Amino acid sequence: MRKTMTAALPADIRDVLTAIADRTFSHLFLVACGGSLSVMMAGKYFADRLSSTFACDIYNADEFVCRDPRRLGSDALVILCSQTGTTQETVRAAQHAKARGATTIGMTLDPTSPLALAVDHTVSYQSAYATGKPIDCAYSNYGVLYMLLAGLTDARERAELTIDLLASLGSLQRAIEGAHDTYADRFHAFAPRFAERKTIYTLASGASYGAAYSYAICVLMEMQWYDSQAIHANEFFHGPFEVVDQDAAFVVMLGLDETRRLAERACDFLFRHGNRENILLLDAEELELTGMSDRFKPLLVPLIFFDALWRFAYRLAELRDRPMLEGRRYMKKLTDY
Repeated sequence: MRKTMTAALPADIRDVLTAIADRTFSHLFLVACGGSLSVMMAGKYFADRLSSTFACDIYNADEFVCRDPRRLGSDALVILCSQTGTTQETVRAAQHAKARGATTIGMTLDPTSPLALAVDHTVSYQSAYATGKPIDCAYSNYGVLYMLLAGLTDARERAELTIDLLASLGSLQRAIEGAHDTYADRFHAFAPRFAERKTIYTLASGASYGAAYSYAICVLMEMQWYDSQAIHANEFFHGPFEVVDQDAAFVVMLGLDETRRLAERACDFLFRHGNRENILLLDAEELELTGMSDRFKPLLVPLIFFDALWRFAYRLAELRDRPMLEGRRYMKKLTDY
């Protein structure tokens, strides 16, 4: 692996890439649960679009163990993610992968956690959700996963991804701050309309679908107890569009990747048959993405969407008088499930 490709990467990622540089992998598995799984969805889009040497699958952690893919063996690389490193299903998946002879990489905040101890290699990332403090989003779970995938691809294909990625990540924080300004008035207008609703749907496609998935299950459902469902923009027309009426509330993420036309089609339907005042549209074409490479803009947009929507969620929580984290009934409070 050429030094120039990894010189600006975090030390732990450089160490992992160096340690596995001589290994030949035919298959990549991305494994996690919940919000961490949603990041892996964007990672699969990365691998599908930018790597010609990896076949890539994504699995919920316990499903991965139960299915026990026959491709899982010594020529497989398994990347797992758990923020705390204590997600029991993900630890179990790491142990299963190692037992099958696969090479394992764990992404976690805690290098002494059960996941870190279960894998061959560990990399860390930053999380404002976990610390309550501002972070550089370039080193979030999205950013770190992309760095790993870029480094792996460059080592095998000399694709020059890492240089472009690091330059693009250098412009990410500025883009996120700009998005907060872009969406501020919109969020202010929509929050009172959405606050007392029972149901809010999210809709997206491609690289942005994971952000819609996580926002539905980990924010709207987990933290605010809305009935919610993440709907893929193309699947929208195969059943879900029947819920559309003047009262149906949607958060729509319109990205920049190759699937954009799918979300545009669904959005057009919503505007024709629904109520525009109940359709919160985030369109990536509104964002200022100067400094980002064209091939990485579509992959970084989901992170920008999700970061911006966190602020919207906190506004909903304020209006509903329901704390975002402290108000949960089961998550982080029960251990017998």
